Amino acid sequence: MASKKIRRRDLIQQIVQERGAISVGALAEMLGVSTQTIRRDLDMLGDDDGLRRAHGRIELAEDRLNTPFDQRAGTNLVGKRAIGEIAASRIPDGATLFISIGSTALSVARALHRRKELTVITNNLSAAMVLSEEVSNRIILPGGELRLPDRDFVGEEVVAFFARYRAEFAIFGTAGVDADGGLLEFHQAEVRATERLRQNAATSLLVIDHSKFGRLAPAMGCNITDIDLVVCDRAPGEDFSPLVETMNGRIIFAEDNE
Repeated sequence: MASKKIRRRDLIQQIVQERGAISVGALAEMLGVSTQTIRRDLDMLGDDDGLRRAHGRIELAEDRLNTPFDQRAGTNLVGKRAIGEIAASRIPDGATLFISIGSTALSVARALHRRKELTVITNNLSAAMVLSEEVSNRIILPGGELRLPDRDFVGEEVVAFFARYRAEFAIFGTAGVDADGGLLEFHQAEVRATERLRQNAATSLLVIDHSKFGRLAPAMGCNITDIDLVVCDRAPGEDFSPLVETMNGRIIFAEDNE
């Protein structure tokens, strides 16, 4: 099988695992191919891959159909908690910060529970709810439709929302990190939202676990070397050692701080 087809089918599996379900048309738009190509791919991907087709879309098979966000939030708990604590240690009381979508960004929100008088600008409803327990905080959310089951807001409205604010810190994750350091997402709207909050913050903090290094996704964002500080649970494989070295100390591994 051609490497392009293998890569595309791997991406389909990753996207469905992330989102739980997605239409054939949306997959075609994301991956830049026709709906006929996607349908041929889906013919090759079946129950053995944990996927099933239903009414013009592809979704996780019944035995794997747990809430995708809750699945992600429940993986590598120790590593994400350590990431959250280190990132939160950089945020003082009274700070203004962006918090983006994702389970690792949520771990930072949980670690901020002792902070007071924060102004939090976020499209991550779970993070907003965690930080709402401190009544001195101010929390600003975008309007629009809430994406379930992830409990977040996405789309062009979110890009415009972040464009209206400035913050001291931007806390965000990414779907994957390519070999050249490119930050990858599953949709260009997510890239644009991340770029907007990164550009509108004085300090950018990328929070990821080591599994994101080498993980594929179709939409390209900025490069990891553009980030002010990266917090990760532990060092990635040797293939990424040159990339880590180029960060010149701007990447922290939680295991090294224990």
